[in-house]
Amino acid sequence: MDPRDNVHSWFGPSLLDERLEAPEEQREFKRLWLGFMTARVTLALVLLLLQTTLYALGQAANIWLVLLSGVYFTATLMVRVAPRPRPLGQTFDQPWLSSIGIDVLVFTALQLLHGSSINYTPLYALPVLQAAVLGSLTLSMGTAAGITLLLLLHSAWRSLHGPGDATPLFIQAALTGAGSFVIAFLAHQLSARLASEQQRARRSQHAMRIQQQVNDLVIEALTDGILVVDVRGTVHAANPAAHQMLQADERPLKHTPFNLVDEPGWQSLAELAFQVFTGRGDFRHADIGIEHVGQGNRRLRVRTRMTTAHWGETEILCVMFLQDLREMEARMRTEKLASMGRMSAAVAHEIRNPLAAITQANALLEEDLQDPRHLRLTQMVRQNAQRLDRIVDDVLNISRTGKQAANFESRVLELTPSVQRICQDWAQQTGSSTLLSLHLAPHPLPVHFEPEHLRRVLINLLDNARRYARQLPHAIQVHARADTSGQALLAVWSDGPPMEPSVEQHLFEPFFSSESRSSGLGLYICRELCEGHGAAIGYHRARRIARDTLMDGNEFFITLRLAAAAASPAARARAAP
Repeated sequence: MDPRDNVHSWFGPSLLDERLEAPEEQREFKRLWLGFMTARVTLALVLLLLQTTLYALGQAANIWLVLLSGVYFTATLMVRVAPRPRPLGQTFDQPWLSSIGIDVLVFTALQLLHGSSINYTPLYALPVLQAAVLGSLTLSMGTAAGITLLLLLHSAWRSLHGPGDATPLFIQAALTGAGSFVIAFLAHQLSARLASEQQRARRSQHAMRIQQQVNDLVIEALTDGILVVDVRGTVHAANPAAHQMLQADERPLKHTPFNLVDEPGWQSLAELAFQVFTGRGDFRHADIGIEHVGQGNRRLRVRTRMTTAHWGETEILCVMFLQDLREMEARMRTEKLASMGRMSAAVAHEIRNPLAAITQANALLEEDLQDPRHLRLTQMVRQNAQRLDRIVDDVLNISRTGKQAANFESRVLELTPSVQRICQDWAQQTGSSTLLSLHLAPHPLPVHFEPEHLRRVLINLLDNARRYARQLPHAIQVHARADTSGQALLAVWSDGPPMEPSVEQHLFEPFFSSESRSSGLGLYICRELCEGHGAAIGYHRARRIARDTLMDGNEFFITLRLAAAAASPAARARAAP
């Protein structure tokens, strides 16, 4: 069983695959191989210079020593400049013969040719180390055994051809051989240990890099903002959600690091960070406001955690988790809406029964009345009861469909006169005649929509535009025309300031509003009514000419289905006056 099988990672066993480590191991082997080959070339050059100098000075009369050193230098140089290293095998293979074998033979030949004046025995340490570091334990021990055998044979040859006691020669050969075995064993053990540590370190680094990438992806995808702040108020890291919560409109947030005290709107956040660093506990939470000049107050809930210093580190950081309170409240309101939807069926019966009784009683009362004033009152009761019954039907239809658009019964109506009549009634009731200007198509635009639903959608959009528009002429514009895709386009434009990104993101969600006094249901109902009739509603910033100036403003636009008679340009041309 491989001992690496006992290593577990949070990301699974795939991180320990050998294929991930192969390139690193190849680079490490090449570095060691080049080191040994460079050492061989250097040693060969030293031997060549030594033998040439001795021969030139007359200290050595054997020209074969110079030739052997030259051949050895040429061989080591050729192996050094080879295009790719050749790893050693488990036994005495071709790479061993071309490197370690040549070294052993050359050093033995030098010892034989030079005699006893110079001892070349220490040079055997190079091939032993090379076999132990680059090869297996069997190869290194075999190399040491071969060197020991050559030394014993050389001692025996000298004892046969020379006078004197041969015991010291055999003792010297035996000690050198024993030292070769020790060097081979220890060098191989150290090399294997270092290789194992390097593999373990590479696995840990690889797992750490993947975990860091996963952490970065998770933090960037979080809807909660995250800030990493030091005691001086400097922000060292911030995820995209935090950038969106802190930035001012049309001004991108500074790249990290930046300081919280540099922006006046962040003062409450900077004060909270200071309180956390000077407080006793490591966890605090508070509700604060981020308010930039010319913008509304953005309320945030901030939770903080303190890091712990390790291994002599003195700097402690504070991690802040930011939540937009408006989004939290919107989620709570959405849950409430779901609960209301479940209750709507039971409540509908309680509402419809009294409505039916009121309608019937009003009809009976109307039969017996003759006074025109009383008849007008009964007519008002009848109209409002019918309107309330339609509202109940709409709410029930929306609640039944859940997340899908409600399917209402549509009928064909002329968009231009309907929009003109609704806008005129709204302007008269609200006293906004000077604010409103109409830009309606001159030709008929028959669309599929229920008249009362169109009134509710358009009045909601006009009320919303009036809330944020300037009190100046033509601050609100209504456009109705046919677009190039064969659909009708109805747009309500106002010259109000741009919306915050967090508000724009949740415009059509139920119970989401930038004002505490608003229920947040107006745009949601508009979207549901439009989708129920096959129309689509959206929002964007658009430029319109107002007060003889091209101005930016907020525009809600609705694309409606044209009736079949007006779907083609030819039909619209025939219907034009």
